[in-house]
Amino acid sequence: MVKDLSVEPALPNAVRALALRLGAREEIAPPSVSLTQRGTMRGGPTSRWMRFRATQMIDVRRPRFEWHAVTGPSGLISVIDAFHDDQPKLEVRLFRRLRIAGVNGGVAAAKGEIMRYLAELAWAPDAILHNHMLAWTVGGDCTLRASAGHGSALGAVEFRLDNDGRIGSVFAPDRPRKEASGFVEHPWQGRFFDYRQHEGRWLPFGGEVGWILDGQEFVVWRGELLSWCLP
Repeated sequence: MVKDLSVEPALPNAVRALALRLGAREEIAPPSVSLTQRGTMRGGPTSRWMRFRATQMIDVRRPRFEWHAVTGPSGLISVIDAFHDDQPKLEVRLFRRLRIAGVNGGVAAAKGEIMRYLAELAWAPDAILHNHMLAWTVGGDCTLRASAGHGSALGAVEFRLDNDGRIGSVFAPDRPRKEASGFVEHPWQGRFFDYRQHEGRWLPFGGEVGWILDGQEFVVWRGELLSWCLP
């Protein structure tokens, strides 16, 4: 029997219910969402916190995003964190010209970026319905798991729902973290809070993410949503 590749995989009922609860539209799939943020971030448990402001695009139909931030004294440092055309891109520049750090390509980096895309579906609830490149499983009444991949780069995150049935936290046991000249997989988790209804969707206006190293958790990013819109 020849498999009909044109047939979209059916979403588990719990996944569809989550998307609709968050305000996703079944009839029309927007191509992407755009948002702005501000907050603080750091590289490690002993690094100092730095303020940032950022803009981001999240694709609704495929694992793709672009995050542009400015940070440092007077915003002299710019950061690009992106995943498009199945390739990861991370660049840190001084005065927007001098490249002082970065990663381009690689299976470990791609896996990490896929996992970031999945974790941020709370900010793109329509993608839960319309990104058919995602695979979903249901782990219980309050736990869902999403995975995606390209070639050898496969990533998955677990969603834990809060008391209102929205995405309260995300977890992955194996997100690659840049260390020295390579990547090492560590447990990684994030939290979402301060849900508000905006543009017909329920969106978290606050969030934080961090790593668990040697059994100790440390937060590396705290941010708040400033704006969110469809194209």
